[in-house]
Amino acid sequence: MTKQLVRWFPPVLVMGAIFYFSSRTGDELGSLMPFFHRFFPAMESFDWGHFVAYFVLGLTFLWAIAGPRPTARQRLLAVLLSTAYGLTDEFHQLFVGGRSSDWHDLRNDAIGAALAMLALYLPFLARQYARLPHRKKQ
Repeated sequence: MTKQLVRWFPPVLVMGAIFYFSSRTGDELGSLMPFFHRFFPAMESFDWGHFVAYFVLGLTFLWAIAGPRPTARQRLLAVLLSTAYGLTDEFHQLFVGGRSSDWHDLRNDAIGAALAMLALYLPFLARQYARLPHRKKQ
């Protein structure tokens, strides 16, 4: 039971980091957007911070709930959990000065988590993921 609880520490830590950064104004964050926009000018409206954060969150949720070869249902659950947390993050931002809630951010959250699940279909990444310590089947 304790080992199963430990598996939830990474998603909780990532959610804590997301909450912390969501509590900061855009000016406080000192964005990396100009870097990404220089290389991807057509994606200027895309929020890379949300994408990366929820890509990682999706992976940590998957690690918490799945074994070395996650099923499509487990991957979907990881995306849904990530997106649900993204919804709470957008609600939280309603109460942060200088921030606002935006459905585009929620879209980017879901895209990040979904692409993380798709990335694990790539053979090299699937092998790396399978090498991680996973929960035992009960």
